[in-house]
Amino acid sequence: MRAPSRPYPAAFLAVFLAVATAVTTAAAPAHAARDRLSAWTPCAEDRTAQCATMTAPADRSDPYSPSVRIAVARRPATDPAHRIGTLLVNPGGPGGSGVDFALDSPWFFSPQLRRRFDVVGFDPRGVARSSPVRCSASLLAAGPSVPISTSRGYGATVAYNRRLAADCARLSGPVFGHADTLSVARDMDALRAALGERTISFYGVSYGTLLGTQYAELYPDRVRALALDSVMDHSGDTGAFLTAETAAAQDAFDQFAAWCARSTECALHGRDVRTLWSRLLDRARRGLLPDPFDPSRRLTEYDLLGVAFGSFYDPQWHSLAIYLLEASSGARSRRAPTGIEHSFPAVFCDDWTLPLGGWPDLRDRLAALAARNPQMPVSPLALASVTGCLGWPLGTDNPQRVPAPLRTGPVLLINSRHDPATPYAWARTVAAQLGPRASLVTYEGWGHTVYGRSGCVTAAVDRYLLTVRPPAAGLSCPGVEPQEGGVGKRPAASVGGPALAWAGTPG
Repeated sequence: MRAPSRPYPAAFLAVFLAVATAVTTAAAPAHAARDRLSAWTPCAEDRTAQCATMTAPADRSDPYSPSVRIAVARRPATDPAHRIGTLLVNPGGPGGSGVDFALDSPWFFSPQLRRRFDVVGFDPRGVARSSPVRCSASLLAAGPSVPISTSRGYGATVAYNRRLAADCARLSGPVFGHADTLSVARDMDALRAALGERTISFYGVSYGTLLGTQYAELYPDRVRALALDSVMDHSGDTGAFLTAETAAAQDAFDQFAAWCARSTECALHGRDVRTLWSRLLDRARRGLLPDPFDPSRRLTEYDLLGVAFGSFYDPQWHSLAIYLLEASSGARSRRAPTGIEHSFPAVFCDDWTLPLGGWPDLRDRLAALAARNPQMPVSPLALASVTGCLGWPLGTDNPQRVPAPLRTGPVLLINSRHDPATPYAWARTVAAQLGPRASLVTYEGWGHTVYGRSGCVTAAVDRYLLTVRPPAAGLSCPGVEPQEGGVGKRPAASVGGPALAWAGTPG
């Protein structure tokens, strides 16, 4: 899950808002053919893969609404004689590119899966190549700070979000206001039909697990297999969302501190990490903490929380320890930052209703969170998500609710015990909501997204997708302690929609 936020400074940070060119995407005429694929042609980015375009109605409740274009990529099964079918994939976000995920699938999925499945990904409506939501770069750059600290700042955020929505609607065309996940699920079924498949298999990461869950609810008889990696719980209110996300961020910090205490590989080994962190946060609050990448600028407390939170995705404990050591000593880092695409509020605010009762309500919630989570007083991801929807002028087409029990065959859920973005508690909740046909595999380790982190996890997912037989109840896979440079088993595209990315480390 990515965080809708303003850009962080350059220290191992990803730009939350992808700067979009202010160009209107013209809509196809209302009478254009719907839900049909164009002919497959070699992809411009990689001619060993196939690409096509599907048209779909912007408003699926109105057959006469203008069309949007859905970009699709496919890597055919490498052993077509033993092909099982299509494995549709989604990398999360919201805002991740399924086309990029399909193109990068040889570096992510095992040879066994790629032999038996056509791997197909599509950019969800409003994202990347699929009638993208566009907003003025100048307005994005002028956004207020995410950490609201006064009543005036709260009002400024509400006013800004309304201006931003109007600007994006003007520049984006008919897709704006129709980018919710239920609409994407209906696009996915239209794609299934266009591919000529009676049923599909699906692998979704992070926010992509919401897509998979809602697809199974809408079309249970069209699901062959459903693997949900790092699970979104779409049933909680504002308080539950903030509490779970912040507790997960605090747990991730606790795991980092424990690693530093036991491992000589930690650049802070032998030092009191919590005390050093507390001093850095205090300096950041007072505007006295230089960014090691750019000593001319000062980090805020929220910036520093974002640096740590981003490091917990892979996780990149080695890099975080070095960064904090350099920040505390004033040394300049030699690493170059990199950025990833922002998951735009046009999707998130159409899927979530997270109301606040004004500035006093937000202030009190933040104080309560900070009291329970001393090192990570708030999840930057959660705070940016909630404040990014304040004052959003459109209604929420796909608000939170408890999903119905599954009417499909067996479904597989996997989650890290110490996931900073999709808490393990969410996976347990969703597994219970989906009922006895849902099996949860626990990865007793760290980081966001699980497949490829260990042989145990990968074997369990592969076996399920190949046979649709669930693993033994309560299967638990041992954690693999992070090594310098990260897990390494990730494609170049952002998988799992990380809010922040470390230099040289794809999400």
